[in-house]
Amino acid sequence: MSDTANCKSENWYASWFDTPYYHILYKDRNYREAQIFMDNLTHYLNLPEKAKVLDLACGKGRHSIYLNQLGYDVIGADLSENSIAEANKNANETLHFVVHDKREPFDQKFDAIFNLFTSFGYFEKEEDDSKTLLAIKDSLSEYGFAVIDFMNAQQVIDNLIPEETKEVDGIIFHIKRNVAEGFVIKEINFEDNGCSYHFTEKVRAYTLEDFQRMMTEAGIYLLDTFGDYKLKKFHKNTSERLIMIFK
Repeated sequence: MSDTANCKSENWYASWFDTPYYHILYKDRNYREAQIFMDNLTHYLNLPEKAKVLDLACGKGRHSIYLNQLGYDVIGADLSENSIAEANKNANETLHFVVHDKREPFDQKFDAIFNLFTSFGYFEKEEDDSKTLLAIKDSLSEYGFAVIDFMNAQQVIDNLIPEETKEVDGIIFHIKRNVAEGFVIKEINFEDNGCSYHFTEKVRAYTLEDFQRMMTEAGIYLLDTFGDYKLKKFHKNTSERLIMIFK
């Protein structure tokens, strides 16, 4: 057995999301539920036909592809070069993928910008999350809307499972969770092909009040909040998600 594989980089998300193991661990995610969420969102936003949509932090593009199938002109953007290379296999005239840092605004404007499935709060410094909010605001068209779909931090912390083991595709993932310095932290350890691996996920435990403060500072208008993918009302202690519509 070799020592722990050197999988760390300065930013955890730059290495972990680029490995095949990330996609193995989370392969059982409910994508039908995700599609229903996007059906509900696009209906609620009343997006025009062939609207320009940005899927920010798109991963391998599964949701970008579905949004494109709904008839929208979609760009999927992600920092992971491997994920974008995979996503590009599905590109067409109205579906494009780009490697992009979400702290940077786009040159073009969008009718809707979606940041889905807790793809926010990864940075060590809050100012980088504030830059992301500003970049989203600056990339919206005059009548455009943005959506951040985040974990409900209070509910996650209240129901945190400190330790569990998951076996997926013959790989046994040992997962530990804790809350420290304002982050929900997940430590992931496993072995494969004679190597030991260790990865850490860190997501800042932002509350609705935190987002309201950052949005006010950025000159952003929070229009509505929902607590699940069926767009039910947000309840601080019980809702599964914190979904925010803003411009």
